[in-house]
Amino acid sequence: MSNPIKMVAEMYPWVPFQKLLGIKIESYDDDYAEISIPFRDELAGTPNVYHGGVIASLIDLTGALSAWSGHDDKKGMRASTVSLNVQYLSGAKGEDIVAKSRAVKRGKELVFCSIEVFSVKTNRLIAKGDIVYRIV
Repeated sequence: MSNPIKMVAEMYPWVPFQKLLGIKIESYDDDYAEISIPFRDELAGTPNVYHGGVIASLIDLTGALSAWSGHDDKKGMRASTVSLNVQYLSGAKGEDIVAKSRAVKRGKELVFCSIEVFSVKTNRLIAKGDIVYRIV
């Protein structure tokens, strides 16, 4: 993995929004990333349950990191999410959650990623989603 891509991963938790969420990079490798968020009351929509926006953000951030993780930095370093799809399957009630993403297809500029979010404690599937990420 190139140094610029390692730098992206190292600065990821310090981006203000990611810092607000309290993300922790668990692992990343070519085309793969795992990010967790410890539960805090400030992230709840209803008492003791994550707001859906937190889960959607985790899906987006984890998918983006898996896209970066297999990226050739010679092809560019500017990026953005093109589309985001989330399916909420179960509430995460006061539990830490972890998202696991795989970049499943790379085009010239677009990277298609599939993400699943699990309860850390029970391994129950909380949500799944897909993103299309563009790096130029």
